[in-house]
Order: sequence, then C-alpha cells, then structure tokens
Amino acid sequence: MLSQHFLFFFAMLGAFNGIVLASVLWWRAKGEPTQRWLSLLILVIGVRTGKSVAFYFWPDIPRVVLQIGLTACFMIGPCLFFLVRASQGHSTRTSRLDRWHVALLLAVVVAVNMFLPYTGHADLWRTVITPGIEYLWLGYLLLSTVQVYLHRARLMSTPSGQVLLGALASVWLIWLAYYTSGYTSYIVGALSFTFVLASSVLVYLRLRAGHAAIEPYQDRRIPEPEAAPQLQALAELMARERLPLDPALPLPRLARRLGMPQTRLSQLLNDNNQTSFKQYLTQLRVVEAKALLQQRPIKPLEVVAEEAGFQSMSTFHSAFKKREGLTPAAYRAAQDGSGNAFQQS
Repeated sequence: MLSQHFLFFFAMLGAFNGIVLASVLWWRAKGEPTQRWLSLLILVIGVRTGKSVAFYFWPDIPRVVLQIGLTACFMIGPCLFFLVRASQGHSTRTSRLDRWHVALLLAVVVAVNMFLPYTGHADLWRTVITPGIEYLWLGYLLLSTVQVYLHRARLMSTPSGQVLLGALASVWLIWLAYYTSGYTSYIVGALSFTFVLASSVLVYLRLRAGHAAIEPYQDRRIPEPEAAPQLQALAELMARERLPLDPALPLPRLARRLGMPQTRLSQLLNDNNQTSFKQYLTQLRVVEAKALLQQRPIKPLEVVAEEAGFQSMSTFHSAFKKREGLTPAAYRAAQDGSGNAFQQS
C-alpha cells in the first residue's frame, strides 16, 4: 500500500509541476514564440501525464477526463514541431503556412471532440483515435528530429539550442515509455515525465550556478573559436528579422532571442566586436538609412529616420554625420549627383 502511495505521488508530481511550470513560462514569455511553444509543450505533456495517473489509479474516472488527456496528447507532437520551427528564428511572427497548419489541427481537435465524444464512441477512441494519436505524435517527432539534425551545428553553439536538443530527447523518451507500456506498465510514461522534468530543472539550476561565477562581465575577450559563431548568429538574426529597425529594441530581449545571458552578449559586443550595444545598433541603422536615402521615389528625411529605427531627427542627423562625415541630405545629394546608386538598381 505504501509503495502505491509513493507511485501516485511521484507520478502526479510531474503532472502538477509541469502545469505550473508551463503557466510560469507562458507568463514570462511576453510574446516570445519559442518560449510560448515550450510552455504549451510542457502543458500538454503535463495534462497527458495527469490523465495517465488518474486512469491508472481510478479506472472508472469519467470518460471526459480520458478525452481531455488524449486531446492533449494529440497536441504534443505539433507543439514540439513548432517549438523547433520557432527556434530557427525565421521571424517573430508565425508564417501564413504555419497559421493554416495550426488552424487545421485545432479544427480536427474541435470536430472530433464535438462529434465523436469519448462517452458515446469509446470503442472508436480505443481502436482508432488513440493509436492514430500515438502515430501522429511519432510523425511529428520524426519531422522535428530531421529539423534539428539539419540545424545541429548552430543549435549546439547556443544555450537555447542545447535546451531544444534536450526537449527533443525528452519527448522521445516519454513517447517510447508510453508506446512500450504494454511490455512494462502504463504508469511508466507518467514516471518518465516526472524524471525528465526533475532532471531538466536540476540541470538548469546547475548550469545557472556554474555560470554565475563566470557570466558577469569581466572585461576580457571571449575565445575567438567560441565568439565567431555567436557574432555570426547575431549578424544573421539582425539581418533576417531586421531588428535594428525597432527603435525600442532592448539588450535583454535581443539576448533572449539569441539564447544567451545579457552579460554574455554585452561582453561579446564590447570586447570581441569593439563596440557597445548602442553603437552596434546605430551602425546598422545608418546602413539602413543609406539604403533608404538611395531609393526612388525620394522619401522625406523624417520618414527615412523613422524607417531606419531612429527615435528622433536629431539623433538620426548626428549619428549619420558622425559615421559618414556628412549629413543625410548631403549624402543623398552626393549619391544623386554621382548616379552610382541608381545605376546599380
């Protein structure tokens, strides 16, 4: 009897902590797609685990509980897949194709739950829907694995990428635990999630404690083999998502997008790139402004300043003149007079 109490405690602990952790991650995400999908992934696994524990200890629970748990299980694979997609950093916005993808999944969920409820179609759920959910989960796992494999070099060089690799391995472990439950025990899947969640938290705390002594800014260069791919990732992110055009872009948000501590990014820019964060943004905004000044039809300088990410005309004027040696208006006149820019377009 005591062993059953321990079994229930440890199995349900994972479900409860998973739901709590998912809520905290969602609240702290503040629109960050990667963290939003991670929170949803943990949530649906937590709900699926809770259903498993409830059914194992109380087989006569209302069928609606099984329906909710299996519906959450249906979304595990898609949440992992979109977590991987978001981690690629293509955009802060969901693409049109991805929106249709998510809409189709939600439509299937709503249709099945409304028109084929577990209460009236228990045999269908046991023989068709539940196995279908398991294989759909496997399909998305394979798709996610392929995506991670194709981008493995970049993922291994960033902390967020390493977290993603851990999430993928964890979901594989949980899927295998549930899929092989016929040879072991149904509760093994729930215990696997508890183990994975506890291990992930301990690893995170250990890494955080280990970085505490070295992450604060120490006015020294990061080794070049380590800094070069991170500077390259920074440049690619800034160019791909045009982040310098956001006049209110803060260092902490950029660091989160790169998956590195704020102090690390500051050290990378100051010591390895020989520039401050503000100077780095200004440099990129001036480059953007130069391209806008060469466009036809001619845009007012106020529009150029705004589209390039400058918060005011005075800042735009002084930053441009400091870097280029002449005012924006003089630069435009010089380009117009030489015709170089327009001959290339």
